[in-house]
Amino acid sequence: MEEKKHPSVAEGEGDIEVNVGEIDVAIAPQKEKRDMFLPISILIAAVMVGGAIVFATLYKGGSVAPAAPAAGAGTAGNPTAAAPTTANTTAAMALGSRDAILGNPNAKVTLIEYGDYQCPFCVQFFNQTEPQIIQNYVNNGKVRVVFRDFAFLGNESDLAANASQCAEDQNKLWAYHDALYAAKFADDSKGGTEDDGFYTTTELIKIGQQVGLTMSTFTSCVNNNTDANLVAQEKTAASAAGINSTPSFLINGQSLTGAQPYATFQQALDSALSG
Repeated sequence: MEEKKHPSVAEGEGDIEVNVGEIDVAIAPQKEKRDMFLPISILIAAVMVGGAIVFATLYKGGSVAPAAPAAGAGTAGNPTAAAPTTANTTAAMALGSRDAILGNPNAKVTLIEYGDYQCPFCVQFFNQTEPQIIQNYVNNGKVRVVFRDFAFLGNESDLAANASQCAEDQNKLWAYHDALYAAKFADDSKGGTEDDGFYTTTELIKIGQQVGLTMSTFTSCVNNNTDANLVAQEKTAASAAGINSTPSFLINGQSLTGAQPYATFQQALDSALSG
């Protein structure tokens, strides 16, 4: 999925800008009727712009990733989507027993992703950027990666997150994580959307079979929503750390938001490694 800039709405770090282009209205002196409708036209335009601002503000988060930084503004220099380390993000870097580590457990740099298994931009990160991070930073032991649930896009987000926690009960979160995103990518490629009925218990159990889980235990966990409390706890902890959209990342305490290009992650990871 290619991330595209929209000429009228751009999302950055919590701010919404709406740029309205110049409107030229030619009014012939002899056409008095057009003068009568001008105030109405201006009023309608104002309402449309106001509506765009409200919609963009309310929809901020899950499915709307910030536009990729322009060349020279974010990819080559400091990431434009990065936020400074705070006490809350530092606390969030402490790993717990439920944090499944991908890579060297003793790596100098920790990258934590907060994701929703229905988020199309999380799928984009999974397909386009994460493989490069794994190849260039995880496989050589420099970086360890942790995934945490921030399920907030709908009921199917909760179901998928619960199932992934059920897989973690068997120490197979990452295998299940990859299979979930691969399956959702296929669904999205066929026109799927959020809460489109794809993540049913039947589908989630089938994915469990694909990754080799002990099915009697896993099926019971999925059907009974056994780990829903763990999903809720991760979401609460993420909110406390300032997470409010997906995908969001912490790199040794530095916040990075959105499906940013690989170059942005490369700059942030290299900076953390040299620090």
